[in-house]
Amino acid sequence: MFGRLTIEALPLYSAIAAGGAAVTVGGALLVAIVITWLKGWLYLWNEWLTSVDHKRIGVMYIVLALIMLLRGFVDAIMMRTQQAMALNNEGYLPPEHFDQIFSSHGTIMIFFMAMPFMTGLLNIAVPLQIGTRDVAFPFLNSLSLWLAASGAGLVMVSLVIGKFSTAGWTGYPPYSGIQYTPGVGVDYWIWALLISGVGSTLSGINFVVTIIKRRAPGMTLMRMTPFVWTALCTSVLMTFAFPALTVACGLLALDRLLGMHFFTNALGGNMMNYANLFWIWGHPEVYILILPAFGVFSEVVATFSRKRLFGYESLVYATAAIAILSFTVWLHHFFTMGSSANVNAFFGVTTMVIAVPTGVKVFNWLLTMYRGRITFHPSMLWTVGFIATFVIGGMTGVLLAVPPVDFLMHNTTFLVAHFHNMIIPGVLFGYLAGYMYWFPKAFGFKINEPWGTAAFWFWIVGFYLAFMPLYVLGLMGMPRRMEQYNDPSWQPWLIAASMGAVLILIGIACLVMQIVASIRDRKLSGDVTGDPYDGRTLEWATASPPPAYNFAVLPEVRDREPLLDMKERGVTHAPPPAYQDIEIPKNSAAGVIMGGLAFVFGFAMVWWIWWLAILCGLAMWATMIWRSSDDDTEFVLVAEEVERLEKARYRTLEAAKAANP
Repeated sequence: MFGRLTIEALPLYSAIAAGGAAVTVGGALLVAIVITWLKGWLYLWNEWLTSVDHKRIGVMYIVLALIMLLRGFVDAIMMRTQQAMALNNEGYLPPEHFDQIFSSHGTIMIFFMAMPFMTGLLNIAVPLQIGTRDVAFPFLNSLSLWLAASGAGLVMVSLVIGKFSTAGWTGYPPYSGIQYTPGVGVDYWIWALLISGVGSTLSGINFVVTIIKRRAPGMTLMRMTPFVWTALCTSVLMTFAFPALTVACGLLALDRLLGMHFFTNALGGNMMNYANLFWIWGHPEVYILILPAFGVFSEVVATFSRKRLFGYESLVYATAAIAILSFTVWLHHFFTMGSSANVNAFFGVTTMVIAVPTGVKVFNWLLTMYRGRITFHPSMLWTVGFIATFVIGGMTGVLLAVPPVDFLMHNTTFLVAHFHNMIIPGVLFGYLAGYMYWFPKAFGFKINEPWGTAAFWFWIVGFYLAFMPLYVLGLMGMPRRMEQYNDPSWQPWLIAASMGAVLILIGIACLVMQIVASIRDRKLSGDVTGDPYDGRTLEWATASPPPAYNFAVLPEVRDREPLLDMKERGVTHAPPPAYQDIEIPKNSAAGVIMGGLAFVFGFAMVWWIWWLAILCGLAMWATMIWRSSDDDTEFVLVAEEVERLEKARYRTLEAAKAANP
């Protein structure tokens, strides 16, 4: 009845695994108890969980990302501690547990931290920046969120019931095949990626349509903000790249479940087909994550330098060039597979070429800051730290693009250092900058700056201490993913790397304290203007947090920096001659229900509980039919109510001006 699920699935094989499971379950129970004590379940259900408002969906995405950041960092510090202690078979982690940890670390950070963080920022900022009232498909947006949460839930449950994959975050066959890994770990990985990958594809389609079809009057393509341009290119990449990952995981699941031979050496299978499919998704994925961060840096630099962005057109063309070229470099991830010299040379050259438009962006940002009146808001600190650090990662990437060099460095810690040198400054620093930049817009009060500054310094110093030693170790020949070693010359560098991880841990603690301090001081740092930075783009033209309809009257755009243009013309808060009725999407429980059913379906497929999987599949189909048959999905906010809300806002603004002339 319960397939492979037995009492042996509990993590009793290791005190460390049992402790991790206890912390996971205890944390979930503690959150549930606190919400119950505060009598908050009804409020959460009505105002947040069932919401299809893009702003609230964006906030929930970011909450998911921050939770998974904590979870993924626990894996990171466990790995660093193990390697610092692992000389001559020492350490505290058994080999299989160490393999689970590095597999879950990569999976969580790429799929369930970075992707939700990016999608959350897109949800909060893009509709506001293009002057629209919502995304093109609000319910699809909700469904995407809950599919991502379902995939993350499967990864978290693998801590408590069964084990996670030991095949790395890439899941390469033959090790990920049923012959070499017969347990449930790879199945958890497959179904978490399949479910969340569908959600990511839907998000990409949603934002492509939103940006192309729902821009405000006068908002031409070349008047869109740099962040919207990066969102558009990222969404196109998501739409075309994620199906490759879905196919790869689906075929691997068929190999494991039905004994097929897509990626085996038997009966015509080919393992390298998996590598090609995975990296046809995998390298565009790097730019799916990095491009929105580049967009954040462009917004932050212009705002806090008090200048127009230097070379806007070149930055737009560089963004588009990166998006196109990202599909031409996937094979550099397996230069050592045995391709001909000509094939390797082609992909080596394209890898070097893609660095050119990235360099163009760096010069755009530097020349924007040149002779600007710079304010070092925490968002600006993350940006400056990114520029200094990302250039190092870019140079090591060009080095690895030379196939003979890659033959020496492949599968060493040099590659680990390079990858993190791109992802942490290039992605996470950008997302943290965007999170702190748009925090007042999402919540209506400013984020605590001293704690944000402290977080930045601990993060950047910790980053250098954690990853620069790995470059050295790679040059010394240390392979990555080693659970133990017997070369004493490696240990001092690994101890230094573990100390860097401790500093990053303190940086994460500062981020937690920043949220606590911001909520504590929210009445003192409230922002009634909606424009705390004297902004230049449309998101700062409305209230903070914005009303459900975003804009009472859709703005007419006449300039690349529309809010700055409105300020210069003196029409920033001029009331319109008349208000109109506004249609607003109703909340829907269907997204939450389908996400929950997808989670149970994935769990059933992992453990081969076929009857439960069939029931969940039918229930998801019925829920979709029910939602599709519902014609009453919007309500009308009448013009009189819109006028009342807007006049109340204008009175608040006038009172604030009078109090602070």
